[in-house]
Amino acid sequence: MEFKKRKKEFKMIEKISKNLSPTKQKEQTVLEIVPSEDEITKLLRLKNGSWDNAKEPWLVYDEKQKLHALLSIDTLTKMIEHFKKAEQETLFLKLEKSILQHLPLDFQDVWTVAMEEIKKSKKNEVDFDKLVKKIKKDHPNLFLDLKDLYLPEGASIISAIER
Repeated sequence: MEFKKRKKEFKMIEKISKNLSPTKQKEQTVLEIVPSEDEITKLLRLKNGSWDNAKEPWLVYDEKQKLHALLSIDTLTKMIEHFKKAEQETLFLKLEKSILQHLPLDFQDVWTVAMEEIKKSKKNEVDFDKLVKKIKKDHPNLFLDLKDLYLPEGASIISAIER
């Protein structure tokens, strides 16, 4: 039973390692925390891999057999930067979608106003739909208003475009 559990964990370790490291190495460094005679000291025992292996993460089992990852500060910093960049891109896409749903005449002008409003806002979470509605109310000249299009009674927008 213990072997099967370990086999699953090592498969999980391999999967995690492949996703975290672009280089392909056969050996994954796996360590185990071992208690020592001194209460304030613990030992690291090499279970798999090599002490010279630069491939990250190094995986560490604690005394309760819980799996931990050991990363360099450089790798951790890069991961955090990537997460921040991904979060920012997601927010920009949400803002872009909200702006486009309100039919801007000049997208870039609305974007600029929205970014200024976000900078002024002290909230961490911004409701982009409410923000764009506020901008549309404050700056109606930046948006297309379908009421301003004059169409004779009974005509549709599609037939007016086809002419």
